[in-house]
Amino acid sequence: MQATWETLDLHTAQPFGIARWTHSVYPRTFVTLTAEGVTGQGEAAPNAFYGETRGTVEAVLPLLAGALADPWDWDGLHSRLTALMPFHHPSAKCALEMAALEWCARQVGLPVWRLLGLSPAPVPESSYTVSIAELPEMRRQTREAVARGHGILKVKLGTDRDEQILEALREEATDVALRVDANAAWTRAQAGRMLGVLDAARVEFVEQPLAAGDLEGHAALRAVARVPIVADESLHHVSDVPALAAAFDGVNLKLAKLGGPLQALHALRLARTHGLQVMMGCMIESSLGISAAVHLAGACDWADLDGALLLADDPYLGLEWQAGTVQRPTGAGWGVSRV
Repeated sequence: MQATWETLDLHTAQPFGIARWTHSVYPRTFVTLTAEGVTGQGEAAPNAFYGETRGTVEAVLPLLAGALADPWDWDGLHSRLTALMPFHHPSAKCALEMAALEWCARQVGLPVWRLLGLSPAPVPESSYTVSIAELPEMRRQTREAVARGHGILKVKLGTDRDEQILEALREEATDVALRVDANAAWTRAQAGRMLGVLDAARVEFVEQPLAAGDLEGHAALRAVARVPIVADESLHHVSDVPALAAAFDGVNLKLAKLGGPLQALHALRLARTHGLQVMMGCMIESSLGISAAVHLAGACDWADLDGALLLADDPYLGLEWQAGTVQRPTGAGWGVSRV
């Protein structure tokens, strides 16, 4: 087995803003596993909120790559990665787990979802994100997304003008479904004040309104909210899921923050046993990382898989989109290829 990797700077078509920051450049590291004439690929999409950067990914991959000695030993792979690097480093581990799974799937000529025995149920329609900017720019993003046929929009909030933003965007998108993501930026008082605004705008659910560690606050908010409350930043590890069931209605699973597709699948099944709804989410990623999430998304209630749609320079192709609906790949492995 030989593992190699390279880091590319991916660029969004326009600056992408959330409550914590606005960026246009996203370093992503691509791992290739080669053996017996077969390759498998994976993508690391680090996020500083979860303790990762381009530098940490590039530093730990040489230490972790030896865990791929037997890509068919999936349980052993996770154990070896954890033993080699007890600290989380989730996106680096995700890239290696993705590469191992695709190598196995290509060995037997199956798409990964078939290899894992997952249902061929349709992938839920994905939301398309309206990122934080000046209000005229957010209106423009909304109009253009609606014109392209997106039926679900996710609005990033966490500013001092959230009520104005939401009311304006509902004017622009009168008939589409709206979801809100505050990215942990609201105080308890702000969240309480926003509940009526969310109801008036017919918001489908609100994602991570309060700080990641404030489970008590989320539980109190959930008790009075009519809109479902979904965890994102509060979920770092698969083992976090049971504790979230008392404070949230659902969880947002991202492969790059959980450590890979197999870890996300464990989290999905654990969420179901605790009565939680599930969204398959993403970072800003290429079509390689998004495709891996798509393979699992048929088992979820919601999808937020627009990361590659936001890019100006996606280095992979093969995903088929019609507005917000993506087709599950049928080719061997992840079903995408390098441009």
